[in-house]
Amino acid sequence: MFDHVSIKVKDLLKSKVFYEKIFLPLGYKISFGKEGVFYAFDLGNHCLFEIIQHKEKTPITSTHIAFRATTHETVNAFYLSALEAGAKDNGKPGPRPQYTEQYYACFILDLDGHNIEVMHDIY
Repeated sequence: MFDHVSIKVKDLLKSKVFYEKIFLPLGYKISFGKEGVFYAFDLGNHCLFEIIQHKEKTPITSTHIAFRATTHETVNAFYLSALEAGAKDNGKPGPRPQYTEQYYACFILDLDGHNIEVMHDIY
């Protein structure tokens, strides 16, 4: 289990609003942060997802992060929420038998091109 994951974003305020919207179906909310610097979303079990204001001149390198959902409906709700918030489709919700027989997931690109996945699988 990880403690936290941090990604850099070009516009912290826009990304804050974006992630607040797309995390609604998953139940994730901001735990703490510092305006203009970073925000940390509580994922439960003492795990955090952090967005950090990118201040360097170098480009942001995209990241792939997968969040676990408890149902297919949650995956679907996340996908719709993300598109409504301005995400780009990177893989509609559906079965992904190439991963496991019961794997169901969707993929979106956030405002900075990070590949965000929400998945449900029965082991």
